[in-house]
Amino acid sequence: MNPLKQPLGLTRILMAGGVVLTIALGIRHGFGLFNLPVTQANGWGREIFALAIAIQNLVWGISQPLVGGLADRWGGYKIIFLGGILYTLGLIGSALSSSSLAFILTTGVVLGLALACTTYSVVYGVIGRNCPPEKRVWAMGIAAAMGSFGQFLMIPVEQELLTQFGIQNALLILAILTSFMIPLSLILREKNYTPSQTSHDQTIVQAIQEAFKQRSFQLLIGGYFVCGFQVVFIGAHLAPYLKDMSAIYPAVGGAEVATISLALVGLFNIFGTYYAGKLGQKYPKHLILTGIYGSRALVIAAFITLPLSPMTAYLFAAFMGFLWLSTVPLTNGIVAHIFGVKYLSMLSGFAFFSHQIGGFLGAYLGGYLFDVTGSYQLVWMIAIGLSLIAAWANWPIQEKELARSPQTA
Repeated sequence: MNPLKQPLGLTRILMAGGVVLTIALGIRHGFGLFNLPVTQANGWGREIFALAIAIQNLVWGISQPLVGGLADRWGGYKIIFLGGILYTLGLIGSALSSSSLAFILTTGVVLGLALACTTYSVVYGVIGRNCPPEKRVWAMGIAAAMGSFGQFLMIPVEQELLTQFGIQNALLILAILTSFMIPLSLILREKNYTPSQTSHDQTIVQAIQEAFKQRSFQLLIGGYFVCGFQVVFIGAHLAPYLKDMSAIYPAVGGAEVATISLALVGLFNIFGTYYAGKLGQKYPKHLILTGIYGSRALVIAAFITLPLSPMTAYLFAAFMGFLWLSTVPLTNGIVAHIFGVKYLSMLSGFAFFSHQIGGFLGAYLGGYLFDVTGSYQLVWMIAIGLSLIAAWANWPIQEKELARSPQTA
């Protein structure tokens, strides 16, 4: 069957879920552009902004399994509805914050909860339940590609808002945009959805115990930790890194270089996530993940070794963008294949929790180690080493559907 001729119900879910991801991930991807403006306007060190983003990622990760479990239990649209409200309130709070504590609570805690409600684990649960197994990874790749398009689209939008309206008004305008996720969530309502519609009677506790006993699941979430570390560090600190390096390479110091670079990450991320989904239908997903992590090590090493110019920054962004979130449909596809879709949102949430622990460390260590050493060099080296570890971890994963006993099958 031609994947473009899917039933209207699946098409509607892919479109609505993709737009939710476009908004949620697109706005979040541009937070790095606010790094220097916010810290300079408030007289803070970079550690404050880094801590807010780090807590955001940690809260996002910690709450994701719970949020995913509630989505599996009540239906994903209710969780996305709540997430749209939280995202809007969080951005308003960020705009109005007058102290570092208020900024950390709104940008870190509230937006972290909002992202848990409006991103991959919840949306993928809806997709997984409404998509034929043979098209599941492809559909996840389509949704991820739409989220990637948001990252490409929103970077120049957020930079223009900052330039034209300033920090506070830019955040308030973005809050208006996130409010559109509230009506979009209703399109994702699964009529007459109950957990009993799924294929077996396994309990939540049994599902968690089963997953964490599997060596393949342990290795998978270990690799996902590395993904989180790298993408959050780069997203939050690439712009200030380029600004710092302009002391040696003046051509990279302009705001347009950072803006174009982050936009290119989002643009090439579209192609990376889409083709990862397509390749995941044909080839072992864990081997593709091994290749992605290994390639990241090479790309980062080349970026910090070669002389820096706008062109090398753009090439780094393009290559890294292609590898950026291509891990997402593959990782979630492996979880769905091994464990089924009944608790897909929750189990994907646990995997994402590992991703966000990595994101917390990537964001915070980026700011902390810069303040201590005056350079991002050490963090870049850590990112390369972690890439090699993740490539090694994904190699032995076994993509086999679990054979369950009659009591849980």
